[in-house]
Amino acid sequence: MLAAFLLLPTLTLLLRGVSSDFLPTLLSPVVTDALRVSVLTSGASLGLTVLLGTPAAWLLSRRRFFGHALLETLLDLPITLPPVVAGVALLLAFGSRGWLGQGLELAGINLAFSPAAVVLALLFTSAPFYIRAARAGFSAYDPDTEAAARVDGAGERDVFFRVTLPLALPFLLEGLVLAWARSLGEFGATILFAGSLQGQTRTITLAIYSAMESDLRPALVLSAVMVVFAFGLLLLVRLLASWRR
Repeated sequence: MLAAFLLLPTLTLLLRGVSSDFLPTLLSPVVTDALRVSVLTSGASLGLTVLLGTPAAWLLSRRRFFGHALLETLLDLPITLPPVVAGVALLLAFGSRGWLGQGLELAGINLAFSPAAVVLALLFTSAPFYIRAARAGFSAYDPDTEAAARVDGAGERDVFFRVTLPLALPFLLEGLVLAWARSLGEFGATILFAGSLQGQTRTITLAIYSAMESDLRPALVLSAVMVVFAFGLLLLVRLLASWRR
């Protein structure tokens, strides 16, 4: 009964979304702009997540220091925060009247209600998912493996890129997929911090919400695309989990 309850709305959405005018609607500016903004901003967010999150995850998994538990809690906090609260926090910190926003505005940098704001909102809400998976990956194998590589003459760079990273790679990829899925579904933080400007800050979820008030066809098509994409991402996570085991 639960499976039927979960399947019925999804199947109905797919049947309504994939209709005779699916392709023309998919190629309309409203849909293509939303897809382009989502792909570009989520891609930039993922790049920053890997660049900043991987060292943080490695540090938390390998070192114990004063404030370790506090840092872990702070990095996990966005997972439990409502997205709307995250948007308010970003606006108060980086908006034109925010703590850092005023100084940035004097330097000619306006983050709020810009594509950069979308990237920051996605980074804030999705990076913790990658960090959690990466932290588990760096803790999942015996550190003696790295010690053996050092005994054989490998430097720290070679140890990380030829031993540590390959062993943790399935976890990292799984975390990356989860973070990407979370960023594509982000709504609350984005609309508050970045707004909903077509072709600039209007992502897929914001376009669906906007279309529901006027033309239903783009909303149905984008929703159907998101269902198919979400299913593909979940399948990829399952395959990565099998590879990890």
